[in-house]
Amino acid sequence: MPPGSARYWSWLFAAPAAREPLLGMYALGAEWRTLLEPAIDSGVAQAKLVWWRDEVLRLCAGSPVHPITRHIAALPRGGAVDCARLDAAVAAVAAELAGVPLERASDLEPHATALYGIPLLLAARLGTPCSDWGAVQDCITALATAEYLARAHGCHRRDARRGRIAFPVDQLLAAGIDNDDLAADVPSPQLAVYLDGVRLQAAGCFSAAAAALDPGDRPGLRHLSVIAALGLRHLGEGRSPTDADFRFGDLYNAWSAARRAAAGR
Repeated sequence: MPPGSARYWSWLFAAPAAREPLLGMYALGAEWRTLLEPAIDSGVAQAKLVWWRDEVLRLCAGSPVHPITRHIAALPRGGAVDCARLDAAVAAVAAELAGVPLERASDLEPHATALYGIPLLLAARLGTPCSDWGAVQDCITALATAEYLARAHGCHRRDARRGRIAFPVDQLLAAGIDNDDLAADVPSPQLAVYLDGVRLQAAGCFSAAAAALDPGDRPGLRHLSVIAALGLRHLGEGRSPTDADFRFGDLYNAWSAARRAAAGR
């Protein structure tokens, strides 16, 4: 959690019971994101992901060996929560590493949920009793979709130059957008229109996530409200989701979002 990132602020202002589960899940995410860096040999990264899939099995069996998964297993509810869904998260990271494209727009939400949402949902299960888990799932699904879209919007040029296309292929074909458009320094007219639509979709998902939680569950899950508020703000400012610069504006907005959620608003 680089200081200044949305994940950092969400952890800092999280409810006490949520902080240790979040720390474990955020640490897992950091380990897996490292494997997607261009400097990492793809063969080495794939081998490490195979190891992580085995480690998820060990975690579910109660015998993890990595310090992060041992931290998760040692949480008060570590033995009561089924962490098998982390396997889907590892599989989503593997698909990202392999550059597997999303063929249809309908594939985006499940992929984003596996990539970003499952760790958040398990962190909630591990730390916070909730009255309406359906609403929690809806919130996290919207949040994960928003985060995926925001990252794709901000990083599409860099990704395209590395051979990675984050947007659904059927949408790009329908809009007449090819790889050269995505990699160009100046967006083509059709790409500019498409990116505006992606930004609006991401904003709508951030807003939906913020509104989805039952008021009674918001205090314990205030970190989700912080992620939604900062994601929406960064999107409006045109900032990259990978931007981790410390800004006092983010501190104030994270505190405000956490305070409102703690009051059930």
